[in-house]
Amino acid sequence: MTNDSHILFETALRIRADAVAAELRLLLDERILPGEIARPGHLMAAMRHGALNGGKRLRPFLVMESAALFDADAEAALRVATALECVHCYSLIHDDLPAMDDDDLRRGLPTVHKAFDEATAILAGDGLLTHAFDIIADEATPLPAERRAALVLALARAAGPGGMVGGQALDLDAERNKPDEAGIIRLQAMKTGALIRFACEAGAIIAGASIADRERLAEFGSAIGLAFQLADDLLDLTADAETMGKATGKDAAAGKATLVSLHGADWARSQLSGLVSQAHALLEPFGERAIMLKAAASFVAERNS
Repeated sequence: MTNDSHILFETALRIRADAVAAELRLLLDERILPGEIARPGHLMAAMRHGALNGGKRLRPFLVMESAALFDADAEAALRVATALECVHCYSLIHDDLPAMDDDDLRRGLPTVHKAFDEATAILAGDGLLTHAFDIIADEATPLPAERRAALVLALARAAGPGGMVGGQALDLDAERNKPDEAGIIRLQAMKTGALIRFACEAGAIIAGASIADRERLAEFGSAIGLAFQLADDLLDLTADAETMGKATGKDAAAGKATLVSLHGADWARSQLSGLVSQAHALLEPFGERAIMLKAAASFVAERNS
């Protein structure tokens, strides 16, 4: 990515992130919605701590930019993007728990179970996950009911036992039973890649685009999802905790198998280059409209935190 395109991308990413943060503040307040009884203040505070502590908001960016390929409704795209960020933040809250990865820092701040307690962290994650489907299903998301239903189904499949949650289960099992290369790829496609794949596919669903476009964007998401995890594994070896905003070197210390540990850093960098080329090629039919998604693919491979 050239310096100019990098600046343009960083600016666009920040604008999208600010919009999502504003939407999260609005949707995670203590107003009672129809059908609710009350929203406990300490629970909502923990949910906000987990969702409003910074971050790049890459997944929401991918939702909004993939929707923009088709000039889809921007408000609908923002709400779906925000729902996806709720799911992502729930996964981080639970991932940080002592029973999982046992991390004290997330984005340079105390994790939710450290800022509050473990039980509240579990409930905050539960609340964010559930609220994500509320956001999409609500008629305030300006889409036909069948598209909202399609998004709910696709997100449930990406986040559930055949996607992210299943990937986390495989990751925990990998500490006891070392997977082979195919097992690592499957694990990473589920734990990390599934939500990124959904993020890219979601724009086509929001727009009511063709099956072919939906599949093309899903394939793009799969490519950059694998690239994201490869880059993450490289950073776990090479970056420091201050830069990453979380502990580093934990995978190596635990003897966890990754593609980087199997093949080395040079191989991983070569693979990253190939995955970016593949991702860019998938976007060629969209022409100049896909410039920000292409930049996102390059960013995923080149990021330093």
